[in-house]
Amino acid sequence: MKLEKERNQKDNNELVEHLVAVNRVSKVVKGGRRFGFAALVVAGDASGKVGYGSGKAKEVPSAIKKATDNAKKNLIRVSLKDSRTIHHDSKGRFGAGKVIIRSAPPGTGIIAGGPMRAVFDSLGVKDVVAKSIGSTNPHNMIKATFNAFQNMASPKSIAAKRSKKVSEIVVNIKKPPKDTK
Repeated sequence: MKLEKERNQKDNNELVEHLVAVNRVSKVVKGGRRFGFAALVVAGDASGKVGYGSGKAKEVPSAIKKATDNAKKNLIRVSLKDSRTIHHDSKGRFGAGKVIIRSAPPGTGIIAGGPMRAVFDSLGVKDVVAKSIGSTNPHNMIKATFNAFQNMASPKSIAAKRSKKVSEIVVNIKKPPKDTK
């Protein structure tokens, strides 16, 4: 039994939490089956920090609480462009899941499927286009998305590595005027 729900909730730390998946799992013992639940949660501060966590327990609420606690422990910082999108296109992979993330112009919105939408919402991204290829397993998709985040670099970090100024790295690309012939 797999439930895909989203739960928006802000606690005292102002973290946005999304419940991505809840699975009922079973353990076969001598007397029959023992049932438990596994939850997958994404949490973020909606301004550049995001993390994911999973938790298992005999009851759903305690599994969600464990997953939320794990997500809060595993927060990472992702550099955002103008606090609304990512700096450049990126690809990530985990297992059989592959993710392509592209920056988008203002007003595009979050165009992403399944668990990736929860990640971008928790991260605070407002304009992004993402595509998942291969496995649609929520765990693999989220881990592939985080792998894509690790493959990204901000202009500030690139400038520091190259011993240059950010203005030398970031170039405003203007389209040449069209000829009217």
